[in-house]
Amino acid sequence: MTPRRELYVLVCADLISNLGSRISLVAIPWLVLETTGSPARMGVVAAAEALPYMLSSALATPWADRFGVRRTSIVADAASAAAVALVALAPWLGFGALVALVAVAGGLRGIGDRVKHVMFRPAAQRAGVPLIRLTSAYDGLVRGVSLFGAVLGGLLIDWVGVTRAIWIDAGTFAFCALLIAVAVRPPAPAEPAPRESYLRALRGGFAYLRTDRTLLAMLLVISALNLFANASVAVYIPLWVAEVFGDPAGFGLVLGVFAGGALLGNLIFTVAGPRLPRRATFAVGAAVSGTPRLLALALSDDLVVVLTVTFLSGVGIAAVNPLLGAALYERVPEALQTRVIGISGSLAFLGLPVGALLGGWTAAGLGLVPALWVMSAACLVLTVAPLLVGGLRVGGRTPEPAVSSRG
Repeated sequence: MTPRRELYVLVCADLISNLGSRISLVAIPWLVLETTGSPARMGVVAAAEALPYMLSSALATPWADRFGVRRTSIVADAASAAAVALVALAPWLGFGALVALVAVAGGLRGIGDRVKHVMFRPAAQRAGVPLIRLTSAYDGLVRGVSLFGAVLGGLLIDWVGVTRAIWIDAGTFAFCALLIAVAVRPPAPAEPAPRESYLRALRGGFAYLRTDRTLLAMLLVISALNLFANASVAVYIPLWVAEVFGDPAGFGLVLGVFAGGALLGNLIFTVAGPRLPRRATFAVGAAVSGTPRLLALALSDDLVVVLTVTFLSGVGIAAVNPLLGAALYERVPEALQTRVIGISGSLAFLGLPVGALLGGWTAAGLGLVPALWVMSAACLVLTVAPLLVGGLRVGGRTPEPAVSSRG
């Protein structure tokens, strides 16, 4: 198999895994609702998946380096297939077993996602594909798969029932494991990975990230964007739609327009990204994608205005994640890639649960419009300041590795 075809297979396997995860994102809450009728238990199950996902993304990476990223990917996906298949048996196993299985599946998916991303860099280099082009195209494909997977999840529940929909998700993980086992065979490293203790290996990843202020600044900005985006999706946009527009269809319309803008932005950035100045592009994308969305909700009761600003914000966000991905691949020493990418993923996702909580507290305590003003100001500070202050300026000097390639 040619290097370019191997890269396509690797990306395809990751997208299939993402598709299955989006089906489960719809199907598992529906299963909980059907079997328990409890919204509180739906939240418990969601948290039981999200927390292990974030933790394993960072904490399991030293073991992945020792075991091998390709083998880790295959084993994690195969085990995910088994865990998700058992989730469908929750009505017979009980709620406690369901929570445990979902937690196991979330933990396995976290490390499985990270190691596949680590394999992208060498596969792209062997195929002669610029990293910035790969990360941009991948980000756009993931957004498209996310939209399609959520719709497909709902349709599958209607067509074949929630149990079979979850089994289809399990099948996507099994197929992903098979694809990588059969078609992805990266060359062996020139030197075997050094043997390190678990804690020393993990400290090496954190130590490098602390010294690379460019990456740290980008992660702070993206975590903040995730925080405010999740506050909007979970609380502010539904409240605005209910108070101003009065039709639940408006909620889906706002989310769909943002996704459409992001997909258009990804198409533009995939073509133009390699020629754009990275620091300025990242700064503009971050500024456009965060604060304006909140201000539009605070200032306007016109759906067209909100949709227009939301669409432009979607276009802006399309540059942010690919630039972080390219920076991780280009700046982090190869020996530290698994650990640093895993830790970075956990830090980037940290804003999601915090954002949902802050959105609820501020809206309940201040009211919708005052909450939007406060969060707009906070978003502006948290997404712009790290790009302007001293050593955290994006585009600064590439630091020396915090630890050597031999640890």
